[in-house]
Amino acid sequence: MKKKLLTTLGALVLAISVPLTGNAESKQQQFSDVSPTVYYAEAVNELAERNIIGGYPDGTFKPGNPITRGQAAAIIAKLTDMDLTNVKNPNFKDVTEANGYYKAIAALAEAKIINGYGDGRYGPNDPIKRGQLASILVKAFDLPRYPFSYVNNPFKDVVYYESHGTNVLILYRLGIAGGTSSDRFSINAPVTRGQAASMMVATENKKPAMVSLAPKEVGMAVIGDVIWKTEQDVYEAIVVRGIRGYSTTDRLQLIPLKEGTATLNLRGYSGNAYGSYSYKKYYVHVKKVNGELKLTLEETDDYLPTEARLTVSADEKVDNISLFTVDGTLVNESAAFKKCESPQFVCLDIDEPGNYIAKVRFVGGEEARYAIEAKEPEHARFHYDIKTLREQTSFVFDMKTLFHHNDYYDKEAAENIGKHTIVTKNADEIAEITRDPGTNVFRVTAKKLGTVEVEFEKKVYWMNGQTGDATSGMTSGMKITVQEMNGLINISASQIFTINPDM
Repeated sequence: MKKKLLTTLGALVLAISVPLTGNAESKQQQFSDVSPTVYYAEAVNELAERNIIGGYPDGTFKPGNPITRGQAAAIIAKLTDMDLTNVKNPNFKDVTEANGYYKAIAALAEAKIINGYGDGRYGPNDPIKRGQLASILVKAFDLPRYPFSYVNNPFKDVVYYESHGTNVLILYRLGIAGGTSSDRFSINAPVTRGQAASMMVATENKKPAMVSLAPKEVGMAVIGDVIWKTEQDVYEAIVVRGIRGYSTTDRLQLIPLKEGTATLNLRGYSGNAYGSYSYKKYYVHVKKVNGELKLTLEETDDYLPTEARLTVSADEKVDNISLFTVDGTLVNESAAFKKCESPQFVCLDIDEPGNYIAKVRFVGGEEARYAIEAKEPEHARFHYDIKTLREQTSFVFDMKTLFHHNDYYDKEAAENIGKHTIVTKNADEIAEITRDPGTNVFRVTAKKLGTVEVEFEKKVYWMNGQTGDATSGMTSGMKITVQEMNGLINISASQIFTINPDM
């Protein structure tokens, strides 16, 4: 077993805290036209007290006036403590070094937080729009980049393909900004000075605790995607794509949700964007320290107990399961088991890789044996690759059972398949197949490993899914398969079918 605690750049053990920009009490009123009863009063007064914003010489703030793109850049630069020395000229046609907002605009442009217009202008005196400010806040404060589909969108004027749509929903999900009505965000409406103050302070206060990691901090050149085994609520993980897509500007965001430990699987590239895949796995630990959630990653090569699913019929109730190695060594005389999510399976945890035989005793005394194969996965996953096979050297079944997994099938046609024809040469060497006269009941006895194809005189129509979004096809026969695992023989039957091309 090998584990190591990541401490790259100070830091995967990060102290994650939300900036405290004020207390719960209202700040002292700063401006004559900002009533303490309006929703943005506390934010306006707080930012003024911190010398982030100012008012007019007559003692007013004019909260209803639009805020300009230049003003917004200056405020954001102050809020995020951007370095305004030695800034790189962004070469906007309408922003010279003499402009009072030049350094803030240049710094934010270099950080890819703001963009200009298609004609090369920035428009420092243009009113900033609500959608534009949403995008700036998401980038400047490095908010979680929740995909558009992760949020239940209440706004009719916010769509996926709109350039600011996803960022608007990020603010909405985090409770930073709502709409101008129940179903409209007014994405192209100008932002007032009061609204801007409220949104900026809310962004500071409501940004969730988060770890943001560059690819090199997890030992990769490029982060590809994130996988975890099951639904878990300890943390959220988001891969943020850089400006060029797959590149070293990609980042991994980890948002702690509650105390606990969960797993994380990462896939990426070890060399360059076109190199070989790299796989890593980690434990994600979330603990509360001094009232704040802190997240750490622990790289590991551990494997976790993995469910082996054993098939059972509807009338079979499991009483006991004994687990053996294939050489007969007892592993567990009474192994714990449970019903799987799918009712036709019982689940048994496998702790170590290997080949096993499970002996299952049912209520009533009948028994069945199952072969289990557990292999370490090819890539860095926490769970073994599991295969199971129920011993079944003879098989009696009604042909209708072939369609149990279909959402719909033509029951009348399934009862009237007509004659059957065994089309596989030397089929009698693989299995003995008979049919009870006047029925669709088939009896199969295994002889050796192989596959036998049986053709029906009449086809059976079936459909999976809902009308309008379904797949349909015609079953023309069945395939009888004799297979072996760990010395146990199994016979199974499956459909031979074609998909309707117009679906």
